[in-house]
Amino acid sequence: MNHIKIGDKLKIECFKHNGYLDRTSDEATVVYFDSNVLVVANDHTRLTEHNGTSHCTKEPAILFFYKKKWFNIIGQLKKSGLFYYCNIATPYIIDGKSIKYIDYDLDLRVYPDGGFKVLDRNEYRYHKKIMKYGPLLDSIIQNSLSELIEMKRKDEGPFQKNVVEKYYEVFQNLKSK
Repeated sequence: MNHIKIGDKLKIECFKHNGYLDRTSDEATVVYFDSNVLVVANDHTRLTEHNGTSHCTKEPAILFFYKKKWFNIIGQLKKSGLFYYCNIATPYIIDGKSIKYIDYDLDLRVYPDGGFKVLDRNEYRYHKKIMKYGPLLDSIIQNSLSELIEMKRKDEGPFQKNVVEKYYEVFQNLKSK
């Protein structure tokens, strides 16, 4: 991490358990980091899917990647309010100028009113079977989902009021320089 600094631009690479590159994001700007978390921001960035199709995101996003937690959290600043999309995934690594992690299918969607929903349980069961996720990995994934839901219920971390907006302001200041 000592080679990363505020304002650096990184790619994001999301893999599946079998090593398959699932999705890439062209650019994310580092807005904060410490020994536990890396916070990056982007706006209208290009996402490229495993099948080669790509599209641009429609709104700014603040992304929280953790060194020791098996999830990442994306705060999406939509016109209709602040949404969160949370991926159950390995702790991140930095490889050159890329943030890399393995995605484990289960997602948590959090709505502006505070409600939330677990997504992609069928995809998780399917990949668990075909990619042979073992009992230890399954336990880590289930416990991480519970930890993430508890964080949301207690409004901790990125779910605290104004945390996403604070990092978005840092991003805006970096862009204007």
